[in-house]
Amino acid sequence: MNGRSSKPVITLGAALRGVCLMTAAAALAACGGGSKSASSSSFTIGGTISGLTTGSVVLANGTATVTVAAGATSWVFASSFDSGSAYSVTVETQPAGVLCEVSGGSGATLPGDLTDVAVDCTSTNEWTWVTGGNADNAAGVYGALGTAAAGNAPGARYAASSWTDSAGNLWLFGGVGDDSTGAAGDLNDLWRYSPSTNEWTWISGSNVDNAVGVYGAQGTAAAGNTPGARYSASSWTDASGNLWLFGGYGYDSTGTVGKLNDLWQYNPGTNEWTWISGGNADNAVGVYGTRAIASASNVPGARQSATSWTDSSGTLWLFGGYGYDSAGSVGYLNDLWQLSTVTNQWTWISGGDVADAKGIYGTQGVVSAGDVPGGRQAANSWIDSSGNLWLFGGYGDDSTGNVGALNDLWQYKPSTNEWASVSGGNIANASGTYGTQAIGSAGDGPGGRQAASSWIDTSGNLWLFGGAGYGSAGNGYLSDLWRFVRPK
Repeated sequence: MNGRSSKPVITLGAALRGVCLMTAAAALAACGGGSKSASSSSFTIGGTISGLTTGSVVLANGTATVTVAAGATSWVFASSFDSGSAYSVTVETQPAGVLCEVSGGSGATLPGDLTDVAVDCTSTNEWTWVTGGNADNAAGVYGALGTAAAGNAPGARYAASSWTDSAGNLWLFGGVGDDSTGAAGDLNDLWRYSPSTNEWTWISGSNVDNAVGVYGAQGTAAAGNTPGARYSASSWTDASGNLWLFGGYGYDSTGTVGKLNDLWQYNPGTNEWTWISGGNADNAVGVYGTRAIASASNVPGARQSATSWTDSSGTLWLFGGYGYDSAGSVGYLNDLWQLSTVTNQWTWISGGDVADAKGIYGTQGVVSAGDVPGGRQAANSWIDSSGNLWLFGGYGDDSTGNVGALNDLWQYKPSTNEWASVSGGNIANASGTYGTQAIGSAGDGPGGRQAASSWIDTSGNLWLFGGAGYGSAGNGYLSDLWRFVRPK
């Protein structure tokens, strides 16, 4: 009893006390006291937390919350929850500068006391050196083909092609760089990196530079097939998880170096490449056919530094680049192509079939059938939740036909087959207008540039970093990060 009793205190002998305690314990167990059984009416939810070195995080399950402070290694909700009820532990409030994520915290039925819900926290706005060397021009460490190892690492390189698969693995192909001997040249090695194990696996291709392409029979997968060494190729991932590669600058089937227009598919399940379409010789001209009509004979001309997208249906899109038009002339291209991964046929959608077409800008923000970006290479791309294609900058032709670094932002609507100039200038080599950092303004915008990096976030905002081009004064390599909030 918690309160003071008014009754006389009775002192029991040791033996009698033991009997009473045993009887009380048995009674308590019979009534469901002590450890909880599966028939309990409520249970607790808790678990572990790691990486929280500053601030605090607020976790929630329904309306119940718990605040976990920095340095904690475990946590539990103060309240209990009905047995058999659904549960979902989420982060209600993130710590400043830290991202906390919950795993194992949801289910349709609460089975008992949960003690293994894991919360992992990682500092944001910080870079982590994950793997690879800290000196330049490192040779590749290939290890055994197909075998992951902690010591494996691709050699130093640039202008490689990349993909991310549905399991979160990162894939890397080719580029210009250092092979297993330290020799510099064009590469055709395919690598897979597993973030969960922090290990690289050399999957296919050669460990020495300047390898020729082994094409096999068109449309037929084979273990010996492999694209030739190249850089500045275009890449996609389809809905089935296959990796696709098109063109670039490198080695054809004879060892001749030039611009390529071969289309390849790699199946991670079978570890085989298939030559799908295009030529096995360099510098092929484009075969455009009839606009908007797919054909087995259609194929974009050989090119490098084109822009690519994959839409929600798994259709692959290709725009521009520097290469060969329908007449065999070399220049900056503004043709838009669509590839069906069902029929493996190309369709010429919009733009010209001759190189160095100037941009037709029309009225900014207004979609028009006659508007089209000028020819260009090394532009940036995004695709929004509505399936619209976005294009920014690159190096090519402005509205007057002059060639330079561009800062125009375009949107293409597949539903209407129309381009719209959205932002930026129509004249090459424009300087950036920076305004106040972190404050958006209608007059602000990045300067003309090529070969920048780009992302789209979960809110549909477009992000752009760096590249080679124009800052607020002068030109060079850039380190500015921009965000564009697109109209919803």
